[in-house]
Amino acid sequence: MSRQIVLDTETTGLSADNGDRIIELGCVELLNRKLTGNDLHLYFNPDRESHEDALKVHGLTTEFLADKPRFETLAPDIVAYLSGAELIIHNAPFDVGFLNKELERAGLPPLRSHVGEVIDTLVMAKQLYPGKRNSLDGLCDRFGVDRSNRTFHGAKLDAQLLADVYIHLTRGQDALLIEVASDEPAPGMVLEQVDLRGFTLPVLLASDDELSAHAQVLGELDKASGGKTIFRAYEEKTVA
Repeated sequence: MSRQIVLDTETTGLSADNGDRIIELGCVELLNRKLTGNDLHLYFNPDRESHEDALKVHGLTTEFLADKPRFETLAPDIVAYLSGAELIIHNAPFDVGFLNKELERAGLPPLRSHVGEVIDTLVMAKQLYPGKRNSLDGLCDRFGVDRSNRTFHGAKLDAQLLADVYIHLTRGQDALLIEVASDEPAPGMVLEQVDLRGFTLPVLLASDDELSAHAQVLGELDKASGGKTIFRAYEEKTVA
C-alpha cells in the first residue's frame, strides 16, 4: 500500500540558515492516491517575529502564535507521523531545508533519514509546462482547482490544494496503469468474455482516385530523393 504525505509549511521568513523558523505545518495523507483524512496540522511558537513580507503572506501574528508549542516539543510526534512515507512538496528544497533545521534543534537526524522519496511538484510542473506559471496558484488555475477560500497562504489549505494538483499532474500515469495483481474485478465491475472468432473484419480497398493520388505522392518523393527511395529499390528488386 503506497502511503504519501502532501506537506507544506509557513515560516517567519525565507532563510532557515539565518534563523527563520517554521510556524505552521500542514500534512495531508494519501493512501493509493486517495485522501484518508489522517492529516496533521500544527502551529508553533517560533520565539521571534515574522518578517513583514512573510506576515502579509500567512497572516499568523506573534500574538496568535504566543501560546502555541515549540517545534522541538512535537518533533518526535511529527517524525513518527511522517515515518516511511513518500513526501510530496511544492518547491521541496525550501520546506526540507527548514524541517532539517528544526529537527537539528530538536537533536534528531535530518528529514531524509525518516521518510522515503521526496517528490517536488514544482520540478514536475516545470518539466510538463516549461515557461508557464508553475506556482501553486498557477497550477490550481490550470487544473481548475478551487482556491476561492484562500485569503492567506495556510499550510493545511495549501497541502490540500497541492494534493489535488498532484493528482492532476500524475493523472496520465493512472490511465496507463493496468491492475495485474488480482484477478478479481473491482467492485461494481462486470467482466464479460467475448468470442472474437465470430467476427469478420471488413476490408476497405482504396478507390482508383486514392490509388492515383498515392502513386503521385510516391513519385514526388522518389524524384526528390534522386531515385533513392527504399520502396523504389524494393520494386525494382521484385520485378527483377
